[in-house]
Amino acid sequence: MTAPSDNLPPLGVRDLAAVWHPCTQMKDHERELPLIAIRRGQGVWLEDMEGRRYLDAISSWWVNLFGHANPVISAAVARQLAELEHVIFAGFTHEPAVDVAEALIRLAPPGLARCFFADNGSAAVEVAVKMSFHFWRNSGKPGKQRFITLANSYHGETLGALAVGNVALYKDIYAPLLMDVITAPSPDGYAREPGESAESHSRRMFAPMRELLERHAHEAAAVIVEPLVQCAGSMRMYHPVYLRLLRAACDEFNVHLIADEIAVGFGRTGTLFACEQAQITPDFLCLSKGLTGGYLPLSAVLTTSTVYDAFYDEYTKLNAFLHSHSYTGNPLACAAARATLGIFASTPVIERNRELAAHMARATASLADHPHVAEVRQQGMILAIEMVRQRSSREPYDFRERRGLKVYRHALQRGAVLRPIGNVVYFMPPYVITPEEIDLLADIARTGIDAATCD
Repeated sequence: MTAPSDNLPPLGVRDLAAVWHPCTQMKDHERELPLIAIRRGQGVWLEDMEGRRYLDAISSWWVNLFGHANPVISAAVARQLAELEHVIFAGFTHEPAVDVAEALIRLAPPGLARCFFADNGSAAVEVAVKMSFHFWRNSGKPGKQRFITLANSYHGETLGALAVGNVALYKDIYAPLLMDVITAPSPDGYAREPGESAESHSRRMFAPMRELLERHAHEAAAVIVEPLVQCAGSMRMYHPVYLRLLRAACDEFNVHLIADEIAVGFGRTGTLFACEQAQITPDFLCLSKGLTGGYLPLSAVLTTSTVYDAFYDEYTKLNAFLHSHSYTGNPLACAAARATLGIFASTPVIERNRELAAHMARATASLADHPHVAEVRQQGMILAIEMVRQRSSREPYDFRERRGLKVYRHALQRGAVLRPIGNVVYFMPPYVITPEEIDLLADIARTGIDAATCD
């Protein structure tokens, strides 16, 4: 380890001596990318120890929905803290958890009837994968134990979740530890032919998925997808028709459908759940991130009565789903989730988001003609700008050039947190952002892309 930079704040120096951060090459933080010590947040803004402010354009890794230090959610957590901080969820229950489960079942696509709590997004995917496998075992079809996933998909970084994903950066090094899965081509609209519509492309790209389902139906437990947006996969997007075709094919070939809405749920795509845009109900719906408004870790897997009934039996049959986390159904997290869902119930969040999304489109429209931008794409409150070396050929930049990092640094200097995924700059802000703040983000992104692509 080299000596830390002289411009690091004292907390940063202490951090580098003790902490290992996620998704980070720690050597970057010693000199090239000093850690930023945050002391408070308010609305869409974060404030560091020196009083500098940063607009949180990525909702602190996609979790924050209604702003930092939201008074409604903060008050709900404070009230719960004075009553019950935690209790074992095996053999016990409490009102916040029941309220959240009932609300999620009421809001989710029709047919989802049971809610299983876990701690985070990866854990939710693990639950859904295990539950699907176990369902087929309990149903007398133990041979159905493989999973079909999409190229460029991401479902988390625990081993089961990593296995059913397909982003090489995260997965390749751990390949010897992972179960073998079946991978279908992504319906990613970025790859569509010139003049081809997003819907036509998605229909065309469904053909190989259908072939895989037909060939592997006897051994396939489930297909797992991120509906509409492959977020960690460079924010690539596809048309809802793919989900409709997939739901019909899963029914035809007797294979479960797992919808991972951990990142895209709770209004990010323009509807409360992305599956709504295809008018489908998955067999398993995985939720996390925005569920608590960005306050505390919590995830949920919603499933059908059919799945639940396959585990419901006498104790001696040993059919129960024996999966647990120490903090399952944590009352504080459930109180935050209950308050978050209450905001959706009491205010026109989705309608306002559509107005904000339209403003984002207008504010970034000029970037579509930038010589180093291949595409500006959007799905609701998620907007992505793909930087390339040459717009006409879509030749990508070499990852070692770290063009996205240049945008990140530029944004920090201008007072915003824009953390690109490779060469893709994206906005996924809290829903309390204003049109004026969107204009600021668009200007920072534009000047950042200019600076990052000027050579």
